[in-house]
Amino acid sequence: MLNILEIKNLSIFYEEKSILEDVSLEIKENEIICIMGSSGSGKSTLLFCLNGFLIENGGSYTGDVFFRGENIKNIKPIELKRKISTLFQDSKPFDFSIEKNITYAMEFYEGKVKNKKEKVKNLLESVNLYDEVKDNLSLSPSKLSGGQRQRLCIARMLTTCPEVLIFDEPCSSLDEKNSIIIESLIKELSKKYTIIISTHNEKQANRLADRIIRIENKKLV
Repeated sequence: MLNILEIKNLSIFYEEKSILEDVSLEIKENEIICIMGSSGSGKSTLLFCLNGFLIENGGSYTGDVFFRGENIKNIKPIELKRKISTLFQDSKPFDFSIEKNITYAMEFYEGKVKNKKEKVKNLLESVNLYDEVKDNLSLSPSKLSGGQRQRLCIARMLTTCPEVLIFDEPCSSLDEKNSIIIESLIKELSKKYTIIISTHNEKQANRLADRIIRIENKKLV
């Protein structure tokens, strides 16, 4: 398999504070990587460096990150976010209808969306949600269960045609039943996407990951 991401000698800082030091990692296409470490170890910070959010939020780094061989410093931020789509730990559906949650990003990037109904159907089917909501697409997502809302957020991630999906603690607010549903979905999505997850859950990492990477004392081990 080819490397889709390469991290070389990466050190991350917020102002004068060192967060990570001399991190190097190669990530292959369709691989599921779980990043583990204690709270505050830098898991989320590493993920946010990959998609450009680190710089936007006042952080900085030395070293290099390559996406398909191109340094992310040379990729426009909006294009980087399209290709490396992120579900933040506190992500919630937009305060729109279920359907509008799906079409919003498509309209933002593409303008008028052709075959909108079909695209909405396909995206909701890709997260195993369509059959549960097909008669209620105009409803607010607040009417959905926690697991359904999380799957809607994942469908929203896919609207930009990404190649890498980043999940920051995707099951932290879910019960065991819904966590298993999300884990099964992530496994299915890995057939098409490269997936990087941060998690505190050792059992979850063992169930999901092709590789588990741990952060200790600012370094990968």
